[in-house]
Amino acid sequence: MKKLLTIVLLLFSLNILAQEKIEVTEADYSNNSVEMADQMRADGKIYVLVGIIAIIFVGIIVYVVNTDRRISKLEKNLPS
Repeated sequence: MKKLLTIVLLLFSLNILAQEKIEVTEADYSNNSVEMADQMRADGKIYVLVGIIAIIFVGIIVYVVNTDRRISKLEKNLPS
């Protein structure tokens, strides 16, 4: 009974949270410009965004490499 109630509530909540459909027009298919990116490029802010993404990516790589080294040391110290 509990499973059935959970499934019914889940299906009901998914129906409530569903987004409304928006009609796609021909203008949507022919739109090739991205206004936000063009504005950021014009202001020079796109380079700040690329720099921040690069810093985050390098930080993740350093963290993974550091963790791998620590795990390797712990594996060497374990008795076989």
